[in-house]
Amino acid sequence: MPEFRLETQRLILRGWRGDPDWKQFFLHTNTPAVMRWLGGVLDESGMAVQRKRVEACAQKNGHCFWLVERKSDGNPLSGEVLGFCGLKLADAPGSTVTGQMEVGWRLREDAWGKGYAREAAEASLNAGFAQFAAEEIVALTVIDNAASWGLMRRLGMHRRQDLDYADPRYEPPWRDSIVYSIKRCDWRNNA
Repeated sequence: MPEFRLETQRLILRGWRGDPDWKQFFLHTNTPAVMRWLGGVLDESGMAVQRKRVEACAQKNGHCFWLVERKSDGNPLSGEVLGFCGLKLADAPGSTVTGQMEVGWRLREDAWGKGYAREAAEASLNAGFAQFAAEEIVALTVIDNAASWGLMRRLGMHRRQDLDYADPRYEPPWRDSIVYSIKRCDWRNNA
């Protein structure tokens, strides 16, 4: 299977290339600030489980959350792994949106506030509707993660309280997932 690749003005979203990518990803994103609303910092076992889940998802579905790199352009973060963003089929235990296309992101702290997450998420949504023929795409977070659901709103997504659910893998404050979504027709109007 050829490597998946999307490019934006400043970013490259691509498939994972094994150990070097995962090492850089966890180095920059497995921190207290980044993992605050994602279940907390992962130990070695937790990192291995996450890697296995993403790789299995990509193998099964042909895609999953993609590695995000900053393009080389003289910026201090040029060529750096910024995190991940992309699409997968929702599969969390107890989820009300299992099987639906889900957009998600996780970026390193020094990349926050620069528009990278929005740029990567917009490219992912474009791919979801154009390349993967999704009719609707969901996004998940927890109620206290205002930065995440704030981006969902800026992307034109709407809160779907009817789809909120408790993820049994986590204790509060990470257990209660809130759901946002956007339909293809609404994305066309926003794009």
